[in-house]
Amino acid sequence: MSLPSSPIKILVVDDQEQNRAFARATLEEEGYEVILAASGEEGIERYREHAPDCVLLDVRMPGLDGFATCARIRELPHGAETPIVFLTAQRDLDTFDAALRAGGDDFLTKPVRPTELLLRVQASLKLRRAYVSNREYVDLLRQQRDDLMRLQLQKERLMGFVVHDLKNPVSNIDLQAQLLVRDRLSPEAREAGASIRDEVRSLMRLLLNLLDLSKGEEGRLIPARTTVDLASLVREVCDALAGRAKAREISLRQLVDAPSLHADRDLLRRILENLLENALRHAPVNSVVSVRTSESKGVTELRVADTGQGVPPSLREAIFDRFVQVDKPEQATGRSGRGLGLAFCRLAVEAHGGRIWVEDAQPGAVFSLSIPNAG
Repeated sequence: MSLPSSPIKILVVDDQEQNRAFARATLEEEGYEVILAASGEEGIERYREHAPDCVLLDVRMPGLDGFATCARIRELPHGAETPIVFLTAQRDLDTFDAALRAGGDDFLTKPVRPTELLLRVQASLKLRRAYVSNREYVDLLRQQRDDLMRLQLQKERLMGFVVHDLKNPVSNIDLQAQLLVRDRLSPEAREAGASIRDEVRSLMRLLLNLLDLSKGEEGRLIPARTTVDLASLVREVCDALAGRAKAREISLRQLVDAPSLHADRDLLRRILENLLENALRHAPVNSVVSVRTSESKGVTELRVADTGQGVPPSLREAIFDRFVQVDKPEQATGRSGRGLGLAFCRLAVEAHGGRIWVEDAQPGAVFSLSIPNAG
């Protein structure tokens, strides 16, 4: 958006210094004049002094919260016409409805990406200008936008309820399967019990992935770091997936050159489970899937390699997005799946301050991740 010679003024009201610094750096780079306030009360004073063109307003602040601050700004001269965008870590329907009742124009969930912040500010400014000339049309657009957002939040809430309620019956199925495996039954019955356990563990991973993806959207996925014995962890995960590998006549190879890592053991285990399950799904029969760990320059790297079809270069970034499939579902030879396991892996790795990527194994694919060895 081309800016006029007189910079557009954006008031940022947030009690967290790092959030104010992030907003200032992002907006000033685009030529906006940024005014900062550390509380609702200070935000109202800054509004009176500078008459900003747009307000970015944190919801949860000590003293005067975002909703009360918004209501007060709306009572000031020109306050009714100023776009107000709420910033919040609470992505839920009640917070969204409260933001609308308080007079907010838009709603952004933390953590906010720079591009998203800029686009929302620009959209709010354009919408406010359009409102002056065509109020009825803009009101209709805003109502449709708010209805879509409300529907999305309702779907997310329903998904959270369903996933949470499914965990108990899935755990009970796993318990009954364990009893079958341990009982004095025929080898075929014990094998069936082991197969049930295998599928139940896969289903539980899917449920946990869904829960953690929701947590990640709300900024609530925080690793509980401890010292993790990598050799023990890799062996544990490979043992758990040994039945699935044996059924496809695939060998699991472990090459652990890094002794330990300061990380969340449960998240790291599930990252490895998802990557290995993905590799086993796409590896050819009578092939090898390898897990390798190494350490260099304060970073631990983990690599899971298979000799399947691989991932085209054009999709090596998108494959970590939700519900992405490299090939159509009916193409059984391609890389397919629910697209949740890899999305969870990226979320969990980035929560550790690391990164994840995919390379060509010639043939096959190598899914690699690196995590800093922060103590």
